[in-house]
Amino acid sequence: MFPKHIELTKVPPIKIQGIKTKLVPFIAASIYWDDNGTYFEPFMGSGVVGFNLQPKKAIFSDTNPYIIQFYKDLQNIIITPAIVREFLEEETLKLMATPADKNSYYYEVRERFNKTHTSLDFLFLQRSNFNGMIRFNNQGKYNVPFGRKPERFKKALITKIVNQVAWAQDLIVNHDWDFLCIPFEEAFSMMKPKDFTYLDPPYIDRYDGYYDAWREDYAVLLSKLAQNGPAKYAFSMWYKNKYRENEHIKLWSHGKLLTTEHFYHIGAKESNRNPMIEALVVNNFE
Repeated sequence: MFPKHIELTKVPPIKIQGIKTKLVPFIAASIYWDDNGTYFEPFMGSGVVGFNLQPKKAIFSDTNPYIIQFYKDLQNIIITPAIVREFLEEETLKLMATPADKNSYYYEVRERFNKTHTSLDFLFLQRSNFNGMIRFNNQGKYNVPFGRKPERFKKALITKIVNQVAWAQDLIVNHDWDFLCIPFEEAFSMMKPKDFTYLDPPYIDRYDGYYDAWREDYAVLLSKLAQNGPAKYAFSMWYKNKYRENEHIKLWSHGKLLTTEHFYHIGAKESNRNPMIEALVVNNFE
């Protein structure tokens, strides 16, 4: 049953720029749902919200095939905590043996990933790249630079990642969850009246370098599908900071606007490193 009181948010193994870790308690406390339908998360990203809400039945989806494949590999026991530990211990020795410049071993792994697309390499890249960014070029190749820390995978961090993998895998194999690489429109076509969807699309007007482009017409379509669809929803989006306000929030006039302050520590521009008012628009309030 929701809402849920979450004091300590647990973090999944795939970390992505803009992860909602600090907002999970606020989101969880704002969702009213009996958990008798299917929980949808059409913009899965890190999955931190759904993994902490722990619905009985869920469909996590994303257009990024590598995020989806990683969690399907956990679900099918292709990847295990022991495999992750062995892999990271071997890779960190190679990473530490190379200089923290353009010749770093990181770029060898990046090139390898762009050919083989293995989940272990994807995990390695996301945990050693610059600021947890996720970005692909027009040819579909991962091109995030190195985080400049050859000693990144120290013993404590490896253990932390292994524990995150173990936590996520335990949740996945013990719940009726599915992971699909589909566009958000397809996810909405699957929703029914008893379902609930948490929506965390890419931020309009703030380029985040995700797997594919997020256009304004997509944002308009999303607002129409959610507000006219059968499922209850919670829509997460930045609202305003001292520099500007998100005009697209006006598209979500059918729901109730809730806000909380969140500080972003990432971003190349000063305007992206300030307190941000985050919006959560819900239509499932009591």
